[in-house]
Amino acid sequence: MIDLYTWTTPNGRKVSIALEEMGLPYEAHVIDIGKDDQFAPDFLAISPNNKIPAIRERETGFHLMESGAILLWLAEKTGQFLPDAQRWEAMEWLMWQMAGFGPMLGQAHHFLKFKAGTSDYAEERYGTEAKRLYGVLDKRLEGRDFILGEYSIVDMATWPWASRFEWQQIDLEAYPNVRDWYLRIADRPAVQKGYDVPKVTTPIPRP
Repeated sequence: MIDLYTWTTPNGRKVSIALEEMGLPYEAHVIDIGKDDQFAPDFLAISPNNKIPAIRERETGFHLMESGAILLWLAEKTGQFLPDAQRWEAMEWLMWQMAGFGPMLGQAHHFLKFKAGTSDYAEERYGTEAKRLYGVLDKRLEGRDFILGEYSIVDMATWPWASRFEWQQIDLEAYPNVRDWYLRIADRPAVQKGYDVPKVTTPIPRP
């Protein structure tokens, strides 16, 4: 049994989607970052960086923070969604998501949605970078159904950030390969179930 400590953010949804896809038993625990639950001592004991998600393997006490590390551990634990022949290609695109597609889109959320009008410079900088990153992903997906060709943890890491395309002021119709990939994943039952962990918020956005 895996304890998942999470909230309704792209990083949190990466892991709940992976757990659903892998068919692993887990229990979700709400860490409401709007109420500063992430600073509670019990949570800090397993996630010293006070960020969600984090997991704990109940039987062994093993725990892990950072969504990318968690996805890799789950994939290696189960032997699923990390093809041996493309291991380093998977690492390459997972690092791209962790270093670029996630953080930069997070800044786009901040300045284009939550702090709109406070900084023209920031809106231009992160709005432009968001479009560039979607362009990179669109080119990668040309001729492929998924980022590695077959569905993997790389898609599970990347898709939740794309699911906030409206917050980023991104028109997915301008990136047809991304649009088709996005909808292909959005239609997966495990993704739909994992999206609603730890609670139901809004339906999955569709272009």
